[in-house]
Amino acid sequence: MSAQVEPLSTKEIEDRLAELPGWSVDGDLLRRRYAFDGHLPAAVMVIHIAQIQEELGHHADLTLGYNRLGIAVNTHSIGGRITRLDFGLARRIEEIAPSHGAR
Repeated sequence: MSAQVEPLSTKEIEDRLAELPGWSVDGDLLRRRYAFDGHLPAAVMVIHIAQIQEELGHHADLTLGYNRLGIAVNTHSIGGRITRLDFGLARRIEEIAPSHGAR
């Protein structure tokens, strides 16, 4: 991670959350839960997210359950705070979610 990455202020986080319905902040984590009509679509979305994470060099904790997927992300390199990198990953995930039937 670049030394230029800084934690976002509460206002910056609130402003960015307004653009990502379904996402929320829980402590120092940016979170989202998705539901699916079947387990396989959830598992396939995990693989797609893994590809995006490798491309970005930024990774979330993914929790795959039956017909659901939980995502939690922050920037570990600056002490586990929320940064622009986390919102960038969240936006990319939102872009692919509809194609996997996520809601």
